[in-house]
Amino acid sequence: MTSEQRQLRQTLVFLRTSFEAVQHSIAVRRDDPLPCWLDTTMLSMLARELNRCSQEAKPLLTPQAAEQIFLASQQCELLLKQCPGVLSSAVCYRQLAAIMLPLTSAIGQVDTPARRRWPWQRE
Repeated sequence: MTSEQRQLRQTLVFLRTSFEAVQHSIAVRRDDPLPCWLDTTMLSMLARELNRCSQEAKPLLTPQAAEQIFLASQQCELLLKQCPGVLSSAVCYRQLAAIMLPLTSAIGQVDTPARRRWPWQRE
């Protein structure tokens, strides 16, 4: 795995964790029919980073992994267009899941870095 691929993988893990944290923050209100007031500033930042990853993935990753990142980016843009206040908390929760699913798939398709072995470790 090249350093660029490793950096991209780390960014994807960061994004996946960030979207999961956002989803958990609204989980308490998942059954609430009132609009979800998501922080659009933070969501915009995550969307920009996801879009950048989508562009970087094309030459670095397999076409399938790059497609999954592009799909996650499109889902994030859709969510951003509907925020704030248009979606109920339940729909927002599901939309965040629709972003995380392809991200998780892409991360799984990227080669995991080899474990480092220290001289004193046995195999």
